[in-house]
Amino acid sequence: MLAVSEKRARLFRMATPEHLCPFGLKARWLLRRRGYSVEDHLLTTRAEQDAFKAEHGVSTTPQTWIGDTRVGGYDDLRRFFGQRVPEKGDTSYIPVIAVFATAALLALAASTAAFGTPWTVRAGEWFVSFGMALLAMLKLQDVERFSTMFLGYDMLARRWVGYAYLYPFLELLAGVLTAADRLSWLSVPVALGIGGMGAASVFKAVYLDEREIKCACVGGSSNVPLGFVSLTENLMMVAMAAWMVVR
Repeated sequence: MLAVSEKRARLFRMATPEHLCPFGLKARWLLRRRGYSVEDHLLTTRAEQDAFKAEHGVSTTPQTWIGDTRVGGYDDLRRFFGQRVPEKGDTSYIPVIAVFATAALLALAASTAAFGTPWTVRAGEWFVSFGMALLAMLKLQDVERFSTMFLGYDMLARRWVGYAYLYPFLELLAGVLTAADRLSWLSVPVALGIGGMGAASVFKAVYLDEREIKCACVGGSSNVPLGFVSLTENLMMVAMAAWMVVR
């Protein structure tokens, strides 16, 4: 990190009637959070922006100077302050954590509302069913991208491509019916079927064929590696279906 004698920074960012650069706003916010006094320069026309980039030999704005040293754009500024900047294609489990944390909180809240306490068996059932519904929602945001990724490893989808498009709807159906505790004659076989096939497909692709591919469990744009997470998702569906039968 560069040594600076006083916490002053100059920021050049685009702010036209048509476009207010969000990265410029984030850069200013980050600098102020770090205690810097910001000399804020607005580039109010496209011509001003082009002239600025040509003068300083840069291809993007915003640009930040601390002292006489140009730090660079918003990502460069984050690195300057020691923050991690994800690179394209980096593995991330954040989507999965967000889904299951939200499902758990919703389950505990629903249990509290229904029974006066979060610690019930029903909360556990709701956790699984809410998780299924949330995962299905992520897949349904872009079924085309999901189906493409899903075809990379699911054995049934490779035999019948239509299953790759149908899967998110089946997962949502099973999750909603399980949450409502209705039509178990339908939700149980659906959960058993898609969960069992999914678990077998993941196990074969990862542990038998030893392939390194992305998981479609949180939608087609995720960077979650196929393996434990997807296997757990499918086994949870199987376990829930079995529990519904036993109960």
